[in-house]
Amino acid sequence: MRDRGFTLIEIMVALAVFSLAVLALLRLESATIRGARTLDDSLLAGLVARNVANDAITDARPPVAGRTTGSEVNGGQSWTWVREVRGTGNAAIVRIDVAVSNRAGQIVGRTTAIRPPDQPS
Repeated sequence: MRDRGFTLIEIMVALAVFSLAVLALLRLESATIRGARTLDDSLLAGLVARNVANDAITDARPPVAGRTTGSEVNGGQSWTWVREVRGTGNAAIVRIDVAVSNRAGQIVGRTTAIRPPDQPS
C-alpha cells in the first residue's frame, strides 16, 4: 500500500515555483510605483510649464526675445524652468517655449505657446 501525501522533492519544487511568482509580482509592483511617480512628475512639470507660458501671454508687456530662467515650487517640489521667446514670421506675434526640469536636471515637462498681437483698446 502506498502512503498518501507529497514527497519532499514535490514540496521543494512547489515552493520554488511559488517563490518565482512572488518575485515577479514584487518586480511588477515596483515598476508600477516608478511609473506612477514619473507620471506624477510629468503632470506637475506640465502645469508649471503652462503657468510660466500663461504668465508671458497675459503680461501687459510682451516678453523680450531670448532665454529666461527661473524656479517655482509646485506640488511640494522645486522646479527649474527655462523660457525661450522667439519671433515668428509676424513681428507682432512671438513663440514662447518653456521647458521644466526636476531636481536631477532632467526635463520632464514642456509646452509651447503663441502670444498674439496686442489688441487695441
